[in-house]
Amino acid sequence: MGQEGTVVVGVREQEGEEEVQTWNQRKQAQILQLSEKLNHGDLESQIEAARDIRKLVRKSSSSSSSSSSSSSSMKTRSRLAAAGVIQPLVFMLVSPSLDAREASLLALLNIAVRNERNKVKIATAGAIPPLVELLKFRNSSIRELATAAILTLSAAAPNKPTIVASGAAPLLVQILCSGSVQGKVDAVTALHNLSTCTEEDYSAILDPRAVPPLINLLKECKKYSKFAEKTTALLEILSKSEEGRIAISNSDGGILTLVETVEDGSLVSTEHAVGALLSLCQSCRDKYRELILNEGAIPGLLRLTVEGTAEAQGRAHTLLDLLRDSPQEKRLASSVLERMVYDIAARVDGADKAAETCKRLLQDMVQRSMEHSLSCIQHRAASCTSSDIPSA
Repeated sequence: MGQEGTVVVGVREQEGEEEVQTWNQRKQAQILQLSEKLNHGDLESQIEAARDIRKLVRKSSSSSSSSSSSSSSMKTRSRLAAAGVIQPLVFMLVSPSLDAREASLLALLNIAVRNERNKVKIATAGAIPPLVELLKFRNSSIRELATAAILTLSAAAPNKPTIVASGAAPLLVQILCSGSVQGKVDAVTALHNLSTCTEEDYSAILDPRAVPPLINLLKECKKYSKFAEKTTALLEILSKSEEGRIAISNSDGGILTLVETVEDGSLVSTEHAVGALLSLCQSCRDKYRELILNEGAIPGLLRLTVEGTAEAQGRAHTLLDLLRDSPQEKRLASSVLERMVYDIAARVDGADKAAETCKRLLQDMVQRSMEHSLSCIQHRAASCTSSDIPSA
């Protein structure tokens, strides 16, 4: 490129930088104007400003090229927070005007998305108590916007204990039971976020009423999806209580849906699903073993011992041991079991290696059975006292 061409490029770059700088100055002036309206304007001005904030963030996300739009929208959110718009928007959540509440909800949602610092700022400004009150609204639009807001704020770890303490979880379970499809999806994700707050007792977050809608949602979604992973995680938590186990077994297709997830789920969802089944069987083998076997759990569990995560493999082995003690499993002909294991091995490793994999799996099952029997004998022997042994 000649000297003239270099000069032209340099001039264009300078013009481009000046154009961006001018645009940023205009945007900053607009942000300050919106903040002024929110902090000092009348209600109509505040509603208008809240709506304009939403438009501004959305425009920042879509107007730039794909490579820079994310950065632009992040800067816009940060500048809005720095300009002091969060607190007046939170105050609007308790306004008698439904329009004000809706406008502030949408503005806060747009400010919080993909910005952890803003999520914490919104919670610190006192947004959670009024959002929880909005979860009780009969107005479905407001209620579902509040659910989306709780979901967004619950993604930030510092907010989780505050949200749980506010009493939001039982209301999210209500939405899970009776809300729209989108409301249920948001409620599941919010409850999943809160369930990772290890400082809290799970009983404060989930109750057995959540089981039937969770089972129904798991039936309808793709078993390998991220949503299935969240749903099965919640079901595994619920399976740790007697009430939750009863709800799972009483739900229409509850155990079958978990078995299907073991067969078709992702690594994460299969781990949670087999964990839930294992909780059932360990709590009362006589009650749950036949129910699990009747839904055809054996093939999926055998596959999981080969393909699952280390945790899932261990759970599958343990559950297979529990199921193998049942009369139905004893009646299972060895040739049928071998054929079943071979088919699974062929799908996993291909036909050329299926025989070798099948042999290894069957040997492992025999070995584990022998170890289990030996452990039982040793346990009985250790429990015997000298008075139990007949004298010579």
